[in-house]
Amino acid sequence: MRIRLVLIAALAAVAAPSSASASEIIDRNASNVSLKVAQNGQALVSYNARGKQWNVLAWGAINALHPTPGGKQLDFKLDYSGGYGTYKRDVWKTLRNTCRPYDGPELQWFVAGCKAADGSYWALQSWQRALPNYGLRAAAKQAVWELRLSHFRGELPVLTVNLNWAYRKYHHVFGSFTYLGRPVHGFKSTAAGVPLDTFGRNLYLDTFNSAYGKGWLRENSFLMHKGTGKFCYGFYRHGSRPEGHGVKYRATIIGPGVLPDSYWQADALDAYDQALDLEMHAAQKEFLAGDSLCKAV
Repeated sequence: MRIRLVLIAALAAVAAPSSASASEIIDRNASNVSLKVAQNGQALVSYNARGKQWNVLAWGAINALHPTPGGKQLDFKLDYSGGYGTYKRDVWKTLRNTCRPYDGPELQWFVAGCKAADGSYWALQSWQRALPNYGLRAAAKQAVWELRLSHFRGELPVLTVNLNWAYRKYHHVFGSFTYLGRPVHGFKSTAAGVPLDTFGRNLYLDTFNSAYGKGWLRENSFLMHKGTGKFCYGFYRHGSRPEGHGVKYRATIIGPGVLPDSYWQADALDAYDQALDLEMHAAQKEFLAGDSLCKAV
């Protein structure tokens, strides 16, 4: 009997994309973005948004912690006062940039970055996290481009995504999100899959030139499984919405702590291939062994 693994319907973790947030978000719909880092490790992000110029100081965090029950993930200290508050007057005007040109790992959605004097990297990325699921038209608040800041050195998180079929018909993905070989996951979430702690992360999955329409549109967003950091998802029909089968797929996930956001993209599988289907489902069964949110049927 053929073994298939599908996500249990009651735990499909359809997130409310506009409700999740993370410490590294700086602003929305920013333009004219620049990044400077002082010798003391304070980063200055300057940009225009909502009709004015902003100068935001960020400091106090690098990389990420592994998930711990009741713990709190790393985050930046942020000062939006333009250099006032705990800083001497107009410090942003005199901050001396000691950050060298960025030569770090390639990042999707890259806006600006640099290499600090201590060898660590700072980077800004911007992407549309809050798009509605199932290819629905985005309202203005859902279509915003979020500007996100990261600070890191060493290995980055690893987003693994595999493609296969479900029930010999539906396109399907499964994979994991890890950091330094350990799963990235949270401990609390709503029934809809919205993280309720600072460790949980949602994967934002997009489809290209699908039944929803031309171009890239959001298919779904769903939570990394507690304890394993793994996931499985099928492109099924949702109510009146058609299957979101596309010719390409991509996924973005917010990095743990203040690490950069990770990205994956691939062409969809060609016409159904039984031999490949059997091979991939065997691989999937082994990969997801022990994950109770994916059920063999």
